[in-house]
Amino acid sequence: MPSVKDVKVLKPDAKLKAECETWPIWSCDVSEFEWEYTQTEKCLILEGQVTVTDLPDSGDAVTFGPGDYVVFPNGLKCVWKVQKPVRKHYDFE
Repeated sequence: MPSVKDVKVLKPDAKLKAECETWPIWSCDVSEFEWEYTQTEKCLILEGQVTVTDLPDSGDAVTFGPGDYVVFPNGLKCVWKVQKPVRKHYDFE
């Protein structure tokens, strides 16, 4: 089963950033919620700050914010801790 160690956080090049800008936008206020990925998700963070931890908690975490391109693996069970309101472009495979 994937863990937050399998989440990829990258800085996208101009071509990838342009592709992301064609995707829908999702936003969320400061909150905390559980999530299970049933598909791989790719997203470009426009605003905010989020820390994601494993469910159940393994002690590992990944934090990302504006300008980060993030890939969440299919099968990941996690907790999203939205510390600053987030806006992101997203795409599911």
